Amino acid sequence: MKTKAVLTQTEVASILAAARAEAQNNGWAVTIVVSDDGGHPLALERLDGCAPIGAYIATEKARSAAIGRRETKGYEDMVNGGRTAFVSAPIVTALEGGVPVIVDGQVIGAVGVSGVTATQDAQIAKAGVAAIG
Repeated sequence: MKTKAVLTQTEVASILAAARAEAQNNGWAVTIVVSDDGGHPLALERLDGCAPIGAYIATEKARSAAIGRRETKGYEDMVNGGRTAFVSAPIVTALEGGVPVIVDGQVIGAVGVSGVTATQDAQIAKAGVAAIG
């Protein structure tokens, strides 16, 4: 039987705090979602000024990064590179900003961010992941 780490509320709080700090230090109004390895939300925080749609998009970015076991930018690159069949996949394929949380080579969750540019969303998500890495 294999064993793997799981995100506890302690790690989730650390991820949220680091991601929030990165966003606020840059003056970015975003939504941050932390999910488990199945893409189910463990926490969602929408900062003041972020449009309501950010909550939906950030959740989908986290879910896609978790179940796809890769950054959502990888899917965006595939679609932009001509693999248009991925557009119909049940994941977010056109939006950077979903980043898996990897411990000992295994995906244990993900962070999704929405509200600013795709690159900035990813920067915030990676800051969150780095808090426990």
